[in-house]
Amino acid sequence: MNISSFTVGPFAENTYLLTEGGEALLIDPGFVEDQEFEHVKKKLREHDIDLLAVLLTHAHVDHVLGLQRVLDDFDVPVYLSERDRYLWNNFGSQAAMFGLTSNDFDFEPEVLPVTEEWQIGDFSFDVRYTPGHAPDHVSLYSSEDGIVIAGDALFREGIGRTDLYKGDFKVLEKAIREQLYSLPDDTVVYPGHGPKTTIGHEKQANPFVKA
Repeated sequence: MNISSFTVGPFAENTYLLTEGGEALLIDPGFVEDQEFEHVKKKLREHDIDLLAVLLTHAHVDHVLGLQRVLDDFDVPVYLSERDRYLWNNFGSQAAMFGLTSNDFDFEPEVLPVTEEWQIGDFSFDVRYTPGHAPDHVSLYSSEDGIVIAGDALFREGIGRTDLYKGDFKVLEKAIREQLYSLPDDTVVYPGHGPKTTIGHEKQANPFVKA
């Protein structure tokens, strides 16, 4: 699996493009400017890659700001956990809180199931439920590639904020310990903000949740 990272939008959010065997998945499109999205489209064109779907680790505004741009150009499904879709259903209100103007989405995404070995195209993930930062939050683990797309659950020496709607430090701490720190130490963590890290490093150096 090849992973391309794009830091986009006013929140410096990490959008990921995963490619494998001529297929691609887009994770958490946070684009605001057309030029930001153009970098992704250029990558797809240059390598003649088909975009299969958009996967969302959660539906906070900074992780879905560019979703409509994607859907305007690509007829692909969107996958999101079904565990509490309040954020999805109130996207417009979320955007307004940050001075942004966006309408609510007029469709329901496909269910991203919390399960082992969820398969889509050539991709396979363990979808792990990691709430505490957001009620619908999941992380995507590939044992074959030794990576986890952790969204805003776990950062390099940091964790997602827990002062937003249904945020809860104890819930997030439990999710990190049980769903992320249980992964092999050499697992590479691709977070929603900031640089990548490893599970082993965070177990030793993360000041918020230590092993």
